[in-house]
Amino acid sequence: MKSITITGGCGFIGRNLTRILLNRGDRVRILDNLSVGTQGELARVATVQQASGWPADSTKIDLMIGDIRDPAACAAALTGAQATVHLAAQSGVMPSIESPLFDCETNVLGTLNLLQACVQQGTRQFVFASSSAPLGETTPPVHEGLPARPMSPYGASKLSGEGYCSAYFHSFGIRTTALRFSNVYGPGSAHKGSVVARFFRSALEGEPLIIYGDGEQTRDFIYIDDLCSAILGALDSDTGGETFQIATFHESTVNEIAAQVRRVVERDLGIQVEIRHVGARKGEIVRSFSDISKARRQIGYEPKMSLHQGLEQTWAWFRENYHVGAKL
Repeated sequence: MKSITITGGCGFIGRNLTRILLNRGDRVRILDNLSVGTQGELARVATVQQASGWPADSTKIDLMIGDIRDPAACAAALTGAQATVHLAAQSGVMPSIESPLFDCETNVLGTLNLLQACVQQGTRQFVFASSSAPLGETTPPVHEGLPARPMSPYGASKLSGEGYCSAYFHSFGIRTTALRFSNVYGPGSAHKGSVVARFFRSALEGEPLIIYGDGEQTRDFIYIDDLCSAILGALDSDTGGETFQIATFHESTVNEIAAQVRRVVERDLGIQVEIRHVGARKGEIVRSFSDISKARRQIGYEPKMSLHQGLEQTWAWFRENYHVGAKL
């Protein structure tokens, strides 16, 4: 049993990771400002107690409501933690362009606050949710040896987080691991702004599937349980100061995703789904998919879910749980 603090644990990835950690017997504390996820959604995973100390076993979750921009909140959340998984972030290219200072305060200073709390509280392991955005536009498949040339403030802030992870490993001995997540999707992702969730929401709301640009831009789409398995691999390894690409080593176009979403929705609901193209967005990468060889070698990572199966399972969840106008 490990005592693990998850920042942003009320969000999509955090709730699924919490479920998996509890199932294997770990104790979980969550630090979240409830800006995206809710306590009600978290309560669907396990019984939630608020700031009551570490649960005695894996049947409860300790929730601390606070912000990673607050050093005191970070220190309190890491008290007694053996490891922390840092998921809380300003996530997204466009919001970072609209408000670069907020992006920096959250993603750079927030990460630094947590790393410093690790030093203060004796937390020896730190898993950081990064992205391929630090690499910018480069010829895929991308890998950990490529130079970083971020194209957005979001990419720059995640690169800074990776840099501080390396610094705190070498300077303070914190076993840091930066995981560059590709585009995650899956059941329970109703609040996400990523393309799969956005397409399913639009289809159920009777709206067109909006594609920015020609739709030939590619991404590496990873199912939520596969992504969580990479986090577990990092938590269970002895690596420190390392960065890993976490993806599937397969690229799919946005047009392909839209076509698959339209197919399953029209098949099951008997409605017509429109696909509409609008102007391309600034700061977005055209092609992106990742070589996952290093993660396979060093943390035993191996994705299992095919895109077809993953989209079917995601659609089944949306069909049963997403209600237009209702708060999830």
